[in-house]
Amino acid sequence: MTTKIVALTDALGNLVRFVLLPGQRCDIIGVPPLIENLAFAGFMADKAFDTNAIIAELDARGARVVISQHPGRASKRRIDAELYKWRHLIENFFCKLKEFKRIAMRSDKTDQSFSAMIYLASAVINSR
Repeated sequence: MTTKIVALTDALGNLVRFVLLPGQRCDIIGVPPLIENLAFAGFMADKAFDTNAIIAELDARGARVVISQHPGRASKRRIDAELYKWRHLIENFFCKLKEFKRIAMRSDKTDQSFSAMIYLASAVINSR
């Protein structure tokens, strides 16, 4: 059994929200629950989240969109390359999260206990 973690972090790479998805599901379906009822000035993601629907939603909110573009995109958007370099903070968060063997190995049998472990690990990461 595989599970995807789609996470939203703040500007410092600290966990704000996350959604668990089955391993075979597309990452982009996890975005609407993450950004629902949340105010933010910018959104940074990798090319897995480069869809017209997400970009239109973020533009409607007035958020600055910094999403690496999928190579097959017909209409290219300009992104701030210097700002995009800061995306490593989310990657660092996932690296720190996977230091916890129970999360990396997906040892928990239920989504509820797996979510609880993610919250606990995030609290430990933030306290360092």
